[in-house]
Amino acid sequence: MNIEAIRLGKIKELPGSDLEDEELSQIDLSRVNLAGATLVGTNFAGSKLEGAHFEGANLMGANLQETDLRANLMGANLMQADLTSADLRGANLRGANFMGAILTDACLAGAFLNGANLMNVNLQGVDFRGADLRGANLIGANLKGADLSRADLQGALLTQANLEEADLREANLAGANLTGANLLCVELEAANLIGANLEQACVVGTILEVFPE
Repeated sequence: MNIEAIRLGKIKELPGSDLEDEELSQIDLSRVNLAGATLVGTNFAGSKLEGAHFEGANLMGANLQETDLRANLMGANLMQADLTSADLRGANLRGANFMGAILTDACLAGAFLNGANLMNVNLQGVDFRGADLRGANLIGANLKGADLSRADLQGALLTQANLEEADLREANLAGANLTGANLLCVELEAANLIGANLEQACVVGTILEVFPE
């Protein structure tokens, strides 16, 4: 594989390639096609990846710090990947696996996370404004202080999730499972909680409102 040609942007079609542990940081890889590629441990830190294709790619343990990752990552394996300060606004993350990933200061506003696996992930303070999280697995996730305003969490699994001080104004939580969740001091103004399961949830300091049937 000609890594230098990739770094210079001369090669854009790389579906199924094996670039494990390669150094691809601080370069412009916008619109590159890495669908189904093996990118385990690859260093993309600071790179421009807008419009790139990572559908089904294996990015386990990859360094994606401070990347412009407004890309297609549908079904990608992002387990243990470092997404610190990554720009994922509007990204296609449907069915992606984030278990063990680092998302400190990442922006996922407007991202599509339908059916994504975020189980037990630390998402404290993450920006999910207007994100589509329908059916996402957020069991045990730490969402303390996260901005989930106007997010669609219909049918999401939030069992034992920590939502303390999270912003859920105008969020859609219809049919969501919040069993045992921590909803301490959560903002829920105009949120849709119809059919949500709040059994054993902690709601101290939270005003619960539901839309009329």
